[in-house]
Amino acid sequence: MSKRDDLIAKYADDLRNKCKVTPDMDLLTKVTIGCGPAIYNADASTVAGTDATELETVKNNFLIKKMGLADSPKLMEAINAVIDTYGRSERSKHRAVVYYLLVKHFGKEAAYK
Repeated sequence: MSKRDDLIAKYADDLRNKCKVTPDMDLLTKVTIGCGPAIYNADASTVAGTDATELETVKNNFLIKKMGLADSPKLMEAINAVIDTYGRSERSKHRAVVYYLLVKHFGKEAAYK
């Protein structure tokens, strides 16, 4: 298996065991690919759930720019809901998993077709 396949398997495991979500493997693969080389960088591959600046970056760069959502308080509410689902105490919140959960939350799977 490639390194990306190993990471996708790790992300699927997080979704099943930490988030209690059955992953759509096709969508998870596409979201992971969409993250680009960031998934291979230790710092960029995770989201700091307690860092307001990091969460703003997720909102601006992913939800608004990539997903095309309008800026509103609902975006930050969704990010916080996803962080809660992942587990606030969980240190390593993988970016691909957070993005996957956000795509599912907003029903934007079509963005990855």
